[in-house]
Amino acid sequence: MTSFTFATAARIAFGAGRSSELPGLVAEFGSRPFVCTGANPDRFGALIQRLDGPRTWPVAGEPTLDDIRAGVAAAREHGADVVVGLGGGAVLDAAKLTAALAPNEGDILDYLEVIGAGRPLLAQPLPFLAVPTTAGTGSEVTSNGVVTSIERGVKVSLRSPSMLARVAMVDPELTVGCPPAVTASSGLDALTQCLEPLVSAFANPLTDGFCAEGLRRAARSLRRAYTHGDDIDARTDMALCSLLGGLALANAKLGVVHGLAGVIGGLTGAPHGVSCATLLVPASSSTIAALRESDPDHPALARYAEAGALLTGSSGIEPLLDWLDETVRLLQVPTITELGVGVEDHEAIARQAAQASSTKGNPIALSVEQLVDILRAAS
Repeated sequence: MTSFTFATAARIAFGAGRSSELPGLVAEFGSRPFVCTGANPDRFGALIQRLDGPRTWPVAGEPTLDDIRAGVAAAREHGADVVVGLGGGAVLDAAKLTAALAPNEGDILDYLEVIGAGRPLLAQPLPFLAVPTTAGTGSEVTSNGVVTSIERGVKVSLRSPSMLARVAMVDPELTVGCPPAVTASSGLDALTQCLEPLVSAFANPLTDGFCAEGLRRAARSLRRAYTHGDDIDARTDMALCSLLGGLALANAKLGVVHGLAGVIGGLTGAPHGVSCATLLVPASSSTIAALRESDPDHPALARYAEAGALLTGSSGIEPLLDWLDETVRLLQVPTITELGVGVEDHEAIARQAAQASSTKGNPIALSVEQLVDILRAAS
C-alpha cells in the first residue's frame, strides 16, 4: 500500500504578470515589509516601490552566517511583520532564514544543523512570501534555508515546516532579464530537481507526476530559454519546471548531484546551480552504472529510461545521457576545475558528500571512490 506525506507553501500563485498582485498579498500579512533582494535592487525597483513602507536588504551572493545575522538585525530594527524574498534561490533562502530567526532569540548557530545546536524554532516565523526571479532552485516551496559557513567551508541548513512560504508567487516575466549563463545553470538545476526525485528511493505517486511534467517542460524549453531569453513561453515552461522540481524535492529528496554540489559550494563559493549543472551528467552516469552492476532489475533504471522518453521521445537510458550531455555542452557549463576545485580536494569533498542529507535520496549508495570518480569526470 502506498503511503506518503506531502507539504508545501500555503498558497501558490503562478502565471505571467501575477507579480502585480504582490502589494495586495503583502498587505494581507503585515504593514512593515522587509524585502530581501539581489545585489541590484533597482532591477525590480518599480515593484518594490508599490509596497507600503518597505525596507530593502540586498543579498550579494550565497548568504553567509554573518549575512543572515545582519539581515535579522535589520528586520528587527525595521519592526518587520512580513518578509518578502524577491530574487534567485540564494535570496529566497536568505529571506526564509531572516523570517524564521527574527522572532526567535539567540544566534543562528543555535538552530542550524550539523555545525550548530539544532534547536527547534520556538517562536512562529514571520510570514514569508517567496517571489523567485530565476527558474532554478524551487526554494519558494521548500521548508529549509541554506547558509554558508565561510569559517568551516560548508553549507548547512535550518529547516522547519513552519518556514514554508505563506505565498509562493511565481511570475515567469520576472525571469526574462536573466543572463544566458544564469538561465543555463538555474535551468539545469531545475531539471536535476525533477530527475533526482523521480529516481529517488523516496519517490511517491504525487511527486512522480510533478517530475514527469517538469521534465517535459524542460525538454521543450530549456535550450530555447537559453538562446532566446525573451521567449515568454519558454520562460513559463522553465518557471513551472523549477516550481514542480521544488515541490518534488521537498517531499521525495534528491541525490548525489546535490550532495556533491552542496559541498563544492561551501568550499569554493560557487553558485549552487552551476555546481549542479557541472555534475549532472557524470553523477547520473555513475549512479546508473552502479545500479546496472549491482541490481540490473532495480526499478530506478526504468525511471531513468522513462526520463529519457520524457526528454527525447525515445525511451531508454542512453538517449537520456546523450541528451543531457549535449545540453550541458550547448549551454557552455564550466568544469568543477573552473569553479575552483582541485584534484587535491576530491577525496575530502567525496567523504563529506557521502554523509550529506541530499545524497541519502540517491537510488543506490555510492562509495567514496565512486564519488571521487564523478568529481574526476566533472573536472
